[in-house]
Amino acid sequence: MKKGIHPDSYRLVVFKDMSNNHSFLSRSTAASKETVKWEDGNEYPLVKLEISNTSHPFFTGKNMLVDTAGRIDKFKKKYEKKK
Repeated sequence: MKKGIHPDSYRLVVFKDMSNNHSFLSRSTAASKETVKWEDGNEYPLVKLEISNTSHPFFTGKNMLVDTAGRIDKFKKKYEKKK
């Protein structure tokens, strides 16, 4: 591993998934102005996430259905008029 390219300022940070309010504690260099009190009673910097492994469809197995039939019909209607 190359020396001097990795940051030395790792610290414990709480990441919070805002879509389902799941939080987890991890080491990171991410900057944050907010703090939160964790389960162990200590206060840690808080980084808010829009999506994490607990809410992403790939990890949860809950895929969104896409109305492809409706899109195809709309496309055909649009270009039928030009014929």
